This record gives sequence, C-alpha cells and structure tokens, in this order.
Amino acid sequence: METIGMRVRLMRKQLNMTQDQLSQRLGIGKAALSMIETGKAGLSQRNKNILVQDLNINPDWLELGEGKMFNAEPDMTSYLHRTDKSLPLQSVPLYSIEGTAGLVPIFDAKSEITPSNFIHIPNLPKCDGAIYVQGDSMYPLLKSGDIVLYKQLSDVRDVFWGDMYLLSIEIDGEEYITVKYVQKSEHDGYIKLVSQNQHHADKEVEISRIRAIALIKASVRMHTIG
Repeated sequence: METIGMRVRLMRKQLNMTQDQLSQRLGIGKAALSMIETGKAGLSQRNKNILVQDLNINPDWLELGEGKMFNAEPDMTSYLHRTDKSLPLQSVPLYSIEGTAGLVPIFDAKSEITPSNFIHIPNLPKCDGAIYVQGDSMYPLLKSGDIVLYKQLSDVRDVFWGDMYLLSIEIDGEEYITVKYVQKSEHDGYIKLVSQNQHHADKEVEISRIRAIALIKASVRMHTIG
C-alpha cells in the first residue's frame, strides 16, 4: 500500500531533487526526510503546506493518492529561486544565555537582546542565532563549550522525530535549556528527549512545559593550540 512518505519520495524524484535540496526547502534535516520517505516519521502540517503552496502539489494526491500529483505544471525555475539554499556567507548572532536570563527572551521577537558576538559562517542555510552548549549529554557529538547554530520553530508540533533540537523547558518554575534528539512518545501530550551520551537516560517531557524550541543546523568546536 502506497504511503504519504512514498508519495513524498515520488514527488521529489519527479522534481529531480536530491534529499539535501528538499530537506533544505522544508527546513528539516536530511535524516528526518529519509525517515519520512521510509514511513518512520510523519509529515507535519507546516511541511504539507509548503509542498502544496510552494511546489503546487495536489493536497488530495499528497494525503490520499487521489488525482494528479500537481495542481499545475511545476515551474522549476521559480522553484529553484525559492529553495532554502545555503548562503555564501552570513553573520549569525551569538548569544550568552547567562546574559539574557534564558532562551525565551532571545526568541521573543519584541525583545531587543544584544548578541555577545557574531559568527561568520559560509555555505549554511539561514540560521536565527547561536549559543554555547553546556553539559555533556550529547557527547561526543557535542561537548560543553561548543557552539550550536539554530533555526527557531514557532510550534513544537512542527518537529520531525529524530532530529536534534535546542529546547527551553520549564521544570519547577525554573528554565532548563538543553540540546537533545526529539522522538515521539507513546504517551499523549509528551515527547521523548534522547541524549547522544549513553550515560544519560531518555526523558519524557510534557509538551506544555516547552517554552521555546529550535532546530539545530550546525555546530562549531573551538580548538586551542599551545
């Protein structure tokens, strides 16, 4: 039986797109797209809207496999102009969590937080900001003192299971900031946070406790010589 993931893959092939190109357009990781195409993860409503509105995909075909794939013949030239391609160079604001009293003020569009510095990174998709990693839960992939660059999400329901996210979680009135893999929970209203470090146990967290969330786009490790 054909699934929505199989139709996403068929659509991508029809548009002559690589997984890298489509995942960048959707604002997700390549691994997340691969999971969608193989039926291991679902397609968020946000990304369904992108496929329908930007790529002219017929929503009935996408959801049910009914009708034609495209509402109209796709304009490949205009699509390529809209693709979330890597930027030749961008200045990403680097924030100090200690100096801003948490992650939420940084994400608040009305807040005027001054970055502690800027990172100039070539050939990356658009990033909203960067912060220093604290703790060893994602070691050896990330270690304390590394910098992660992120893209903000407006709704936790837009996450793609298995990707790495920066999260602000309220626990007993305190803000807990962490970088974790986000996976689907078996319990309604919860998500599962998974560490890279095998010494850290998985944790189930109520979605209502999540105050801010962002997709990790890249990381930077500083090496000191001498």
